[in-house]
Amino acid sequence: MTQHDSIGRYATVALALAAVLLAGTAITLTVTSSDATAPTATAGRGTAAAASAAAAAPVVGPKPTAALPVPAALVDSTLSLRAGPVPVPLKLQIPSISVDIPVLGVGITARNVMDAPEGPENDPVWQQAFWYRGSAVPGAASTALIAGHVDDPLGRPGAFAHIDLLRVGDLIVVHDARTGLDVRFSVTAAQTYSLAQAADPAVLTQIYGAGPVDGNGPTPSADGLAHLTLITCAGTFVNGTHDHRIVVYATRIA
Repeated sequence: MTQHDSIGRYATVALALAAVLLAGTAITLTVTSSDATAPTATAGRGTAAAASAAAAAPVVGPKPTAALPVPAALVDSTLSLRAGPVPVPLKLQIPSISVDIPVLGVGITARNVMDAPEGPENDPVWQQAFWYRGSAVPGAASTALIAGHVDDPLGRPGAFAHIDLLRVGDLIVVHDARTGLDVRFSVTAAQTYSLAQAADPAVLTQIYGAGPVDGNGPTPSADGLAHLTLITCAGTFVNGTHDHRIVVYATRIA
């Protein structure tokens, strides 16, 4: 899912984000538009252990704060969502689960799904995070989406293998390598969804924000806060995909 207006350029885009299906090793979003296919990303292949369906943790939102600095544009505004993955100057750091990994900016594949790059078993892509270019820059008063693989083709832990261990209040940092800016988020909730639940429009809006779900680029959040969503696969690998998705919600803190 280009950063500022890639989705907005598709005048008749109607995002039918029918599922956040991390099929095989990716996260699946179904997008329909006049000139586009849809976004799918795969975030888990192989034999990931089944994750227990957990009730969403209570949301603990921070009080509104003064305007905080936001990373500058991460990609060229003319870059199409159809373009392949591109490096972005970010690192994702989650101290409680020892995550400190580079970030790729991804868009939509030819199959109309959010991209989740794959490679041979020892390719570094299994230990990278994927920021969806159709979502907000992390730290902006909107919703940013970052995905990651739960495991590699050999079943070894991927970048997001342990996000199911995150708890309310845990720290997530998006580090801008250009300026040294650390955009800090606090986990507010975690939820495991079945594929059917993940296809619900209300859930999709919570995951991606209202803009992408409505066929637009990222839009300001209703509460004026900066939100971050992390997502990966969970559950049992059946018929080419895992049967659940783990989603972690976080909100920016000063």
